[in-house]
Amino acid sequence: MRIRVSRIARQNVIARSAKTKQSIIAKGWIVSLALAMTAGAAAAQGTGAPEVTASFERDSVLIGDQFHLEVRVDKDIMQWVDFPDLAGSEQPEGMEVLVDYPVDTLTVEGRRLTIAKRWLMTIWDAGNYNMGRFPALYLDKNIVDTLWSADSLRLVVNTFDIDLEKDQPYDIKPPVGVPFRFGEIGGWLALALSVLLLVGVVIWLIVKYRGRIPLLGGMAPLLPPHVEAIRRLEALRNQKLPQNGRHKQYYSGITDILRTYIDRRFGIGAMEMTSAEIVAAVEVPRANGEVDDKRFEDLRGLLQTADLVKFAKLVPDEADEDKAYFDAYYFVEETKAVVEGQAEESEKEI
Repeated sequence: MRIRVSRIARQNVIARSAKTKQSIIAKGWIVSLALAMTAGAAAAQGTGAPEVTASFERDSVLIGDQFHLEVRVDKDIMQWVDFPDLAGSEQPEGMEVLVDYPVDTLTVEGRRLTIAKRWLMTIWDAGNYNMGRFPALYLDKNIVDTLWSADSLRLVVNTFDIDLEKDQPYDIKPPVGVPFRFGEIGGWLALALSVLLLVGVVIWLIVKYRGRIPLLGGMAPLLPPHVEAIRRLEALRNQKLPQNGRHKQYYSGITDILRTYIDRRFGIGAMEMTSAEIVAAVEVPRANGEVDDKRFEDLRGLLQTADLVKFAKLVPDEADEDKAYFDAYYFVEETKAVVEGQAEESEKEI
């Protein structure tokens, strides 16, 4: 019996030893797992998971007011965070998103930075709104998760108290009648009268001086024939055409001046006549004593020389050209139709 007891006791001791060893091994695994979890938590705390905070600009607004919703995220530079599309998602009854601002970076400190997202909103229904915590999508290496703000979004929308029994709505009032005042149109009336007066003065001036305004069909008073001819002869002489070898133009100018003078002075259509026809036509005023023999012969010689210069390419000398000028000048001067007193008066008026 003693032996059997000893064997049984030995077996019990061996069994207890095995159980103790298994217990020790199990406890070791538990301790190792706990240490690993603690190390993982410490590592995660060292990396720094993003922190999300969300808040309204004001916790209470009036109906129809505009306010901002701002969400801030403090994160590592390698972590990626995205925000929901509030403008394209369903909002509480009466709430609208007016402006969706882009994401902005607020602060940067080493590897940590703070970003912010804002929305401009308005609401049209009164009440207390509890929108819960605000979500943000989080991505870091192989981690894809949804982060939530620490606090819930709450907003109180107040309205105006209207007592329908006391505050009765009224119809739109018509425009208030204002008596007519002369000052309202006095300035315009004075302007209209000034314009009418100015127009009247302009019309009176046009009617009075119409004959002196070429644009209105008026003709400037003609100079006496001899005055016009002498002025044109002096202007032609001042051009110094012979000195520049322009003999033909010089004689053509002299004969044209004489033709115009004879036409106006004696009524002879000299502009369409040849030199011979002009000489024959001047025989009439010569017979009447209006042209003496010397001036008649000077005219004949001048016209013949001019024809030779113009058509036969005669080159006269300087003396002949001076003689042509003086012959024309004295022909005009000694055949003019006015007496000396009238001539001086005419020149003074001109």
